[in-house]
Amino acid sequence: MEADPELAAIRAKRMAELEGSSQGGMNPQQQQAGVSQAERAAQQQQMQNTLLNQALDQQARARLNTIMLAKPEKGKQVESIICQMAAQGQISGKLCENDLVNLVERINAQTKKKSKVIFDRRRAALDSDSD
Repeated sequence: MEADPELAAIRAKRMAELEGSSQGGMNPQQQQAGVSQAERAAQQQQMQNTLLNQALDQQARARLNTIMLAKPEKGKQVESIICQMAAQGQISGKLCENDLVNLVERINAQTKKKSKVIFDRRRAALDSDSD
């Protein structure tokens, strides 16, 4: 059986497309950039964990992990503040669990939004129960 040259070209092109799509549609340069970007993110995470381990004792680290599970955005905020404080030398020694709780309370007090409930008595007066 002789293969049609056009058919062979179409098959080769389709195989190249399939291989490209299995690689996420990226050329080798994009894949390498993605890998290096992932490596940088992993390295940054490693440095952050090292800083946190140096700044927090075991109980405070466990408390921070619990906060991360309950409220991930709040946990990330606390982590970044602790890392900033450690990098600037504001933390001398390791923070205990009570210190971490106080820090979280200060963050909550700063970011807490005051809600205000308005009760319109005129609207409520229209719906009287005496009818």
